[in-house]
Amino acid sequence: MRADLFLVEHGFATTRSQAQRLIGSGVQWRVVVDEAQVMAPWKRVAKNGDEIPETAELEVLDNTEAKYISRGGLKLEGALKATKIDVRGLRCLDIGQSTGGFTDCLLQHGAVQVVGVDVGHGQLHASMRDDARVVCIEGVNARSLTATDLVAEYARQTCGGGHFDGEKSANGWDDEDAGDESAAPPGADSDADSDFSPVFDFLTGDLSFISLTLVLPAVVRLLKPDGHLLMLVKPQFELQPGQIGKGGIVRDPVHFEFVEKRLRDACAALGVTVLAWLDSPIAGGDGNREFFIHAQKGRNAVGEDQPLPAAPARNLPKRTPRSEQRALHAAHEDSEEAHAGQHGPARSRRRVKPEQD
Repeated sequence: MRADLFLVEHGFATTRSQAQRLIGSGVQWRVVVDEAQVMAPWKRVAKNGDEIPETAELEVLDNTEAKYISRGGLKLEGALKATKIDVRGLRCLDIGQSTGGFTDCLLQHGAVQVVGVDVGHGQLHASMRDDARVVCIEGVNARSLTATDLVAEYARQTCGGGHFDGEKSANGWDDEDAGDESAAPPGADSDADSDFSPVFDFLTGDLSFISLTLVLPAVVRLLKPDGHLLMLVKPQFELQPGQIGKGGIVRDPVHFEFVEKRLRDACAALGVTVLAWLDSPIAGGDGNREFFIHAQKGRNAVGEDQPLPAAPARNLPKRTPRSEQRALHAAHEDSEEAHAGQHGPARSRRRVKPEQD
């Protein structure tokens, strides 16, 4: 069996990409060579496609890469240590949950519940999806997410799954909060089911293909006053295409300074105080330099009474069954409706021969 598949099949790694990183850090194997159970010498795995016998004993020399579902957990772990943020007992919101690296890190550091939001579907690892402390909200664009939307999506998507029972730490409320309207963000329903609150103690996220300046105005509303946020910053998604170097890598330090100022200004406009700007302990998978922005929400948040801009519609191709395609074609064959708005067929240029006398 291939070495990377062996690691996944035998529980040393959760994905093949994680297994390949473990192999890069050092993996060795050995087998029994005789009936006396004498073991052969250890053999180092040189590449991902090396063949390992099914009966082999395997040892991972550096298990750091397998600590979390994905290497994103290692990034967040480093940022939590650098900022001295303690998430024990907190309800956390994870924007761009994906496979669950950040979620896994938060749970291992003592978070009591993690609600994850992602625009995609079916990416969260099974071990996270089956954890009672995790709520996965899929198919939602965070840039236009409101507290009311979050409650509605929770009710619609969980249908009993992802439900978390507990006392104050589970829902974010206690007797003192019950009569305090300022504790809930605009749009939150005070009569909402008491087992779920769209207000969080801590906010984090790992987003791609969108600027944080478009997402922060929405998600900051879901953070409690005095709550902390720790967001991963990917400069390649904060810049214009012309500012990004060959291979999609941002190299010019001037661009990093620009991105930092842009995000600091965005936080200030929302009434959020930036406490730190720090390098991610691990570079991006494509080699890009990444950062974390650490900020705290003030008690006088700005603009939360203003409506959020609607997220742009996703231009997903709609698949039409062949039977319907044939029916539509038959109904509109050679009609003007069938070709409206479409380019005409390509025409080849043919030289017309002059008529001979």
